Amino acid sequence: MQKHRIMVVGAHAGDAEIMGGLLVAKYTQAGHQATFVHLTPGEKGHKTLSSEAYARQKEREAQEVAKALGAECIMLPYKDAELPVNDEVKYRLCDIIRKAKPDILITHWKGSMHKDHEAAHYITEDARFYAALPAIQRSEPAHGAWGYWYAENWEDPYGFEVDTYVDVTDVFDLWVEAVQHYELFGGQVSDFRYMDYYKSLAVMRVCLAGCRYAVGLMSPRGALVRKSKAGLPGFEL
Repeated sequence: MQKHRIMVVGAHAGDAEIMGGLLVAKYTQAGHQATFVHLTPGEKGHKTLSSEAYARQKEREAQEVAKALGAECIMLPYKDAELPVNDEVKYRLCDIIRKAKPDILITHWKGSMHKDHEAAHYITEDARFYAALPAIQRSEPAHGAWGYWYAENWEDPYGFEVDTYVDVTDVFDLWVEAVQHYELFGGQVSDFRYMDYYKSLAVMRVCLAGCRYAVGLMSPRGALVRKSKAGLPGFEL
């Protein structure tokens, strides 16, 4: 069996797991490797904790969720709501891509109401481009992550068009249990009903995927609508 490596890049700890956690679970449960990359902890906005205390909590939670889903967790040191879009960040992510060597890369769509999510989109676009260019000399050799998708996030809806559906029925319960290591998804931090929204989204996507639970993703422009019960098209399990 060909071994796949999947990487999900999120703006804040929690974003990667709600966007790509179901896919990560599907691949790791089949014996493949996965990495969550969090560009910031997402530490601002807790109702009672300071940003510093919540950052430490989010870092612990991110490790717990990654462990439950069988993935590696990488936390970068940038600040929530202050994520810069510059070459320092892009090359840092480029180096992570070259070292982890994912053949599947998933991140935010650019049509977002959150500036960090939009920033994460452009950072990942350029980091992927830099990682694939042999002429750019870094500590690791060039690596192209040719399987590339944008994932659904409730804050990134503008212009998002699903063209890829994947059956995640077999790992849905595992994912639900795992992501609840985050206090955020229990309703104590935000009034937004995260779990209700993403559970309902997984049900809604089955109308076009023909299974019990599914995720929808968006390919770069020009791709065709695709469906798969055995993983991402071109990277089947």
